[in-house]
Amino acid sequence: MMPGASERPLTIGIMGPHLTGKSTFISRLALELRRNGYQVATIAALVERAQRLGIPILHNHSWASTMWFITRGISDELEAWVHADVILVNGAVPDALAYYRAALEHRGDAPGQAELDQLESLVRNHSSNYNLLFRTTLDAAATDGETDDEVFRRLADRWVRRVAESLEVTNVPVPSSDHGTALELAIGYVIERG
Repeated sequence: MMPGASERPLTIGIMGPHLTGKSTFISRLALELRRNGYQVATIAALVERAQRLGIPILHNHSWASTMWFITRGISDELEAWVHADVILVNGAVPDALAYYRAALEHRGDAPGQAELDQLESLVRNHSSNYNLLFRTTLDAAATDGETDDEVFRRLADRWVRRVAESLEVTNVPVPSSDHGTALELAIGYVIERG
């Protein structure tokens, strides 16, 4: 039986451009919380699953692929509610919306307003389930290149920040070169509330 709203586990999400240490941050946080005796569920990034299924990712994100990321992410998180004190989400649901907006801008496409409203509504409604939302950021020195991927990563970084700031959830920037402060904050938050 799934717990009610008052019995939800603490949920910490991380979002941000690819190659900024999201997986490393989640792994380190999970290890520390388990050392402190917490039952931790880790929701892995959906990118590999999407690739196996042929679902467009990164600058190829479409409305349908974004909907898949959002609904699959929500489903994975809800499944974890049953067995965890703390859920750590690598690629929190708002990440999908940010990547879609970055992909649209990268391609020079305009979003359909009805489709965008639907995605934003799902993200906004689900985001109230995050107790903390971390946001990895690009290291300015690492983004000097003009490769297509670097251009897209800068767009993703900007859209992740915009989407995170639009939500009514505490979001904490995490420089890709320094996770220490954010890890301390997350661990302290869980201990204080757990």
